[in-house]
Amino acid sequence: MRRAPSARQTADAGQAFPLYITAVAGLLFLALAFFTVGRAGATKNGAQTAADAAALAAAQSYRDQLGTSFLHALRTDAAWQGIVFDGQLTVAVDVCGAALRYAKSNGASVRGCAPAYTPPSFTVAVESLKAVGKSVIPGTEGKKATATARALVTPLCVPDASPPNQAPKPSPTKGKGDEGDRDEGGGGKGDGGKDDEGKGGEKPPERPAVLFLDCDGKHVTIDPGHPDRLPDTAELFAVHLAD
Repeated sequence: MRRAPSARQTADAGQAFPLYITAVAGLLFLALAFFTVGRAGATKNGAQTAADAAALAAAQSYRDQLGTSFLHALRTDAAWQGIVFDGQLTVAVDVCGAALRYAKSNGASVRGCAPAYTPPSFTVAVESLKAVGKSVIPGTEGKKATATARALVTPLCVPDASPPNQAPKPSPTKGKGDEGDRDEGGGGKGDGGKDDEGKGGEKPPERPAVLFLDCDGKHVTIDPGHPDRLPDTAELFAVHLAD
């Protein structure tokens, strides 16, 4: 036979119900708060990714211009040592345009772009385009994430003191009667006494010297006479984020 609940038991159950409601509400608030923190962290990570990409884009743009300037220096017989060994350009360059494009493609806007050239480095500050959004935590509606990154351009090459060994070219052997032919005409058969260097005694133009570089332990040969065979700029300069 079941006993009817006493008045005391009914009163206790009535008092516990608000406590259950409060506990559930507290747990729900904590869950929403953790969700907001996670969303804020994701927004921050996205901003940092955009800053890294923008800084690297600025540095890579500068490296490309170093390669262009090096090629121009070789073609015009201008000084190139400062370009290759120090990563220095003699003219002002625009690298922040590349940073703007990459930041935007990663959901951020550039708030600062500061190039430095000794050594070449590029610091970019960004702000996320989207805010964290509404949440149980006040003030997150318009809160945006910010981040900063710095990228470096490091020259990899030094003059190579020991260029790669090349097989010596065989010297031409003298044929029979060569010496007599030279003596007979005073400068070769039928040449009228002109020098062998060229018609009218003109010397042929000197070919630019081949450059031998040691680029991070790799032998690189640069022949100014063949600018189409120049190494890729990635072999001459490294681009990386600062620690």
